Amino acid sequence: MSSTKDAQPPTTDMSKLSVNPSAPKGTAKRDALRENEIKVQEMWERDNVFESDASDDGREKFIVTFPFPYSNGHLHIGHAFSLTKSVFRAQFERNMGKNVLFPFAFHCTGMPIQAAANKLKTEIESFGNPPKFPEEDPAVRAQMEAEMEAAAEAKAAKQNPDSKAKGGKTKLVSKTGTGIVRQWNILIKMVPAEEIPQFVDPYHWLKYFPPIGVDHMKNFGSGVDWRRSFITTCVNPYYDAFIRWQFNVLREKGKVLFGKRNNVFSLLDGQVCADHDRSEGEGVGAQEYVLIKLKVLDPDHGQDRHNKMKALLDKYGDKGIYLVPATLRPETMYGQTNCFVLPEGDYGAFYIDATDEIFIMSERSARGLSCQLYSEEKNQYFTKEFGKIECLEKFKGDELLGLPLSAPNATYDKVYTLPLLTISMNKGTGVVTSVPSDAPDDYVALKTLQDKPDYAAKFDITPDMVDPFQVVPIIEIEGYGDASAVFMCEKLKIKSSKDKAKLTQAKDETYLKGFTMGVMKVGPYAGQKVSDAKPKIKEEMIAAGQAHLYFEPESRVMSRTNDECVVAATDQWYLAYGEESWSEAVKKHVLDDEKFNAYDPIAQGKYEYTIGWLKEWACTRQFGLGTYLPWDTQWVIESLSDSTIYMAYYTIAHVLQGENNLNGDLS
Repeated sequence: MSSTKDAQPPTTDMSKLSVNPSAPKGTAKRDALRENEIKVQEMWERDNVFESDASDDGREKFIVTFPFPYSNGHLHIGHAFSLTKSVFRAQFERNMGKNVLFPFAFHCTGMPIQAAANKLKTEIESFGNPPKFPEEDPAVRAQMEAEMEAAAEAKAAKQNPDSKAKGGKTKLVSKTGTGIVRQWNILIKMVPAEEIPQFVDPYHWLKYFPPIGVDHMKNFGSGVDWRRSFITTCVNPYYDAFIRWQFNVLREKGKVLFGKRNNVFSLLDGQVCADHDRSEGEGVGAQEYVLIKLKVLDPDHGQDRHNKMKALLDKYGDKGIYLVPATLRPETMYGQTNCFVLPEGDYGAFYIDATDEIFIMSERSARGLSCQLYSEEKNQYFTKEFGKIECLEKFKGDELLGLPLSAPNATYDKVYTLPLLTISMNKGTGVVTSVPSDAPDDYVALKTLQDKPDYAAKFDITPDMVDPFQVVPIIEIEGYGDASAVFMCEKLKIKSSKDKAKLTQAKDETYLKGFTMGVMKVGPYAGQKVSDAKPKIKEEMIAAGQAHLYFEPESRVMSRTNDECVVAATDQWYLAYGEESWSEAVKKHVLDDEKFNAYDPIAQGKYEYTIGWLKEWACTRQFGLGTYLPWDTQWVIESLSDSTIYMAYYTIAHVLQGENNLNGDLS
C-alpha cells in the first residue's frame, strides 16, 4: 500500500511532455495541455500519489473533506466550483510537507432517487417504452404549456392578489423552455436510451452513477485517495453497519427518543420531509402559532352577502362557528378592535371533530390543522382522520366582511370583520386579528377605513363597523409609549399600506421592543414584562378553550414529489440534540479555541446559533433508501442523520471494504 511519502516524483516524465506541432491551428495549446494532463494523471494513478496512510514519521496530519454529493446523476459545475477549494487546500498542505488525506464518497440515502425511479416507472407504464409523450405533438405541447402558464399565473394572483402582473414566463418555463419535465428526458441526457428502463429500480442508480462520478473526478485532477471511497445505504454492508453502530450507541446513551413531534411533512409522500427530500425550502422548520377563536355572532346589518353564513348559523350555530386568525402574539389580544380578511380570498367552514366546532380559515391551513394534535395528553388530533377535514361551506372573503364577532380578551364586546388587501393566503389562516396599538399594519389599515368612508363603502363597510373602535393601549414600552404602533407610524410618516418598507421597519422594531422591553398594562398580568406574561396568557387562553396551538412551515416547503408540505404531529424517532448535557458539551467544544477552529468568524457564529436552536431532529422516515433503524426496521434513517460522522468512516473504509470497493461488495 503506497503513500504520498513513497510516491516517485514525476520530474523525468514531465520533461518528455511537448506540444504536437501538427495539431489544428487554434487548438494546439488546448490539445497539448489536455494530452499532458492525461499523461500526468496516468502518472498519479500509477504511482498512487494521493494515497495517504497514518504513520509516525513526524509529519503533521491534515484531512480535507468535501460534502459527499448526492448520486442521482452526474456531478455538475456547482460541484466543480466548490471542489476547487478542497483540491487547492489539499495540495497546498502537501506542498507544506504535511501528510494529507483527501477522501471522497457518494451519498445515496433519502427520497430523491426513489422518487425519480417511481416517476420513471409511471412514465413507462403510461406512455410506453420508449415513451411517446403527448407533448411531442407541437399543438399539444403549446396547449399544455399555455395551461401550465395560466395555472401558474392564477396561483400567483391568488397568493398575491394586490400585486401587479409582470408578464413573461414562469420560472420553470424560463429554465426548461417547456415547463414539461419528464424523468425519461432527464436521464436520456446522461444514459443510453436502451438502458433507461433499468432505472425503474432505485438501486440501479447506485450502481450506475457513483463509478462515473469517480471517473469524472479523476479527469478533474481532484487528487483524491480513492481507496477509501464508498456509497451509503444498506447496499453497502460496511457503511450500513457503521450507521447501525452509531445509532445503537446513541440509543444506549438516551439520545434517540420516540414520540409525537411536529415536523415538516408531505401528505403525498406520507412521511416527514427532511432537507434532502425538498425541492424548495431547505432549512425551513416548524413555526408555532396560536389560533384565536373569534365567535361569529348573528349578522346585524341585513346584508345579502351574509345569507350563507346565516344558513350555516341556523344549522350549526349551537356548535359554535369561529374565525380563527393565527397569531404569534397572544398577549396582545386585549387590544383587538376588529378582524381582517382578504376580500378575494377563498375560505372554508371546516368541522373540527375534537371540539365539535366549526373553524373558518383557508383550505391550506385547514389541511395542515388536520395533521396536528388537539390534545397531546390524550393523543387526540383535531380531526377524526389524519390529514382529512370536512368542509361544510365555502366563502369568498367578501362574504365574511361586516360580520360581528366576539373576540376573547378584547375590550370591545363586539368587533367586525374588515377588508385588508395585503393578506397572503399562503401564510397563516388567511384571517388576521387586528391590534392597532401594537401592530403597525393593523393601525394603518383601520385608520384608512376610518378616515376614508368612501373607500370603506366600496366593501359595504358602514361607519358603525369602524368609527367606534379606537386604539386600546395594552403594553407600555419605554420611549415608545403605550401605543407603539401609533408612535412608529407617526415617526416614520407612514400613511398607507403601500409603504411596505417602512411598515416592515416599524413592525420589526415594535415587535422586538414589545417583547424585550414591554410591560403589560391590562389583564391579570398587568405590571409584568411581556416576555414573562406571554406564555402564561397563551396557556390560560388554551385552557379556557379560547385558543389552540397551530403549526406551519416558516416558509413554503415543496417536496421532490411536488407536494406543498404542512407541519404534522407524527410518531417519530428523533435525536434529542437540545438535551442540556449534550448541547452544553457541544457548545463548550465549539467555544474552546484550543480544540475547535471554524477558520471564519461568520462560520463560528453559525455554529453557535445552530446549537442554540436545534432541539429535536426527526431522524427517520418510512420511505426511501438508507439504513434501517436497528431496533425498529419499519423506519429508515434519514439522509442528514446518516451523514453526521461519515468523515470518520474514511479512516477505516479501505480496511473494512477493501480498496476501491465503492459498494462494499462482499464478493
